[in-house]
Amino acid sequence: MAFSGKWETESQQGYDDFCKLVGIPDDVIEKGRDYKLVTEVVQNGDEFCWTQHYPANHSLTNKFIIGKECDMVTIGGKKFKATVTLEGDKLRTQFPNYNHTVEISGGKLVETSTATSAKGPVVLIRTSKKI
Repeated sequence: MAFSGKWETESQQGYDDFCKLVGIPDDVIEKGRDYKLVTEVVQNGDEFCWTQHYPANHSLTNKFIIGKECDMVTIGGKKFKATVTLEGDKLRTQFPNYNHTVEISGGKLVETSTATSAKGPVVLIRTSKKI
C-alpha cells in the first residue's frame, strides 16, 4: 500500500453525471471539470491524513485510522461518521450519498465513487498520477 505522496488528476470518467446526482451545483461542476485536483496522502501504518486541494484555494482534510470510526467531511462541508476499511489493497468508505474506493493500480491512484440513481449506478472514476 503505497498511498503516501502527492497525486494530480490525470483523467475523470463520469464526472458530470456523478456530481449532478450527488447534488453539486452546476457552477461548481463547471469549475472542477478540468481542474487538476491535487491529493496529498500521508500514511503511517493504518493512520492516514488525506488532503484534497480544490479550486479557489479550498482544501479538505480527513484523518482516519483503518477500521475505526472517525469524523469526516464531504466536499460540500457535510460532516458525517464513517469507518474506512481495507479490503485487499483497496480503501473503502461509505459517504452519505455514495460508496468510495481507492487503490493503487499501475502506479496510479484510482478513486471510484458509486452512487445509485433511479436508473441504476452512476460511477465516477478519477485517475491521478504521482507528482
